[in-house]
Formats: sequence, C-alpha cells, structure tokens
Amino acid sequence: MNISSGTTWEPTVGYSRAVRVGPYVHVSGTTATEPGGKIVGVGDAYAQAVQTLKNIQSALQKAGASMKDVVRTRIYVINIAEWEKIGKAHGEFFRDIRPATSMVQVSALISPEMLVEIEADAYLAAK
Repeated sequence: MNISSGTTWEPTVGYSRAVRVGPYVHVSGTTATEPGGKIVGVGDAYAQAVQTLKNIQSALQKAGASMKDVVRTRIYVINIAEWEKIGKAHGEFFRDIRPATSMVQVSALISPEMLVEIEADAYLAAK
C-alpha cells in the first residue's frame, strides 16, 4: 500500500510518503510542511522537528500504524549544534517507545528553509 501526503515533490521525484508491505511501514524522509506545502517553523529547528513528527504520525495512521509501532528513526539536520532542540521534540513523541535512531548532520535539504528531515520504520506485531 502506497501512502501519499499530497506534496508536490512526490509525483515529481516518484516516491510515496509511506509504503506498507505486510507488517512493515516505511516512512520516507519527512519535513515540516503543512498540507498546502508551506514550511512550518522557518528558522526554528524544534518547531520543524515537531511538525515533521506530526507528519510522520499522520502517514503512519493512513497506513494503519501508530507512533508506538515505530522501531527506527533517522534524523537528518542542517546544524548538529541544535541536536538538543531536535532531540527534545523526538523525545516528546518517543520517550516511552524508544526506537533505535540516528541523528546526522547533512550539508543541505531540498529547500534551504528546511532544517530537519526524519525517516521512520514501523513494525506492526500480530495481535
């Protein structure tokens, strides 16, 4: 099952916001965009991380999963010096879930206003 968020990048680049195959859900690199495509929290790494995680939560829900099913995240940041702000946002969503994660600095994201991009992988255990 392919999940779309409706951003303009998806058809241009040829990807889905998330893909569910059996019990696995893979959420593509996600940024702090609102439904119309505008970037939320310009200049604020914490606000961008929160919006990004809300967007991931929405994609997971569309795939029949939730944040509690997340087993791995990958966080890409423009400025690693802001790791505590970004980590605080991640902790607000995952404090009790505690997925495996990485946070790495990259030289740029697709738009210069973007400060954070996060990927997530989820596994839906049989119930």
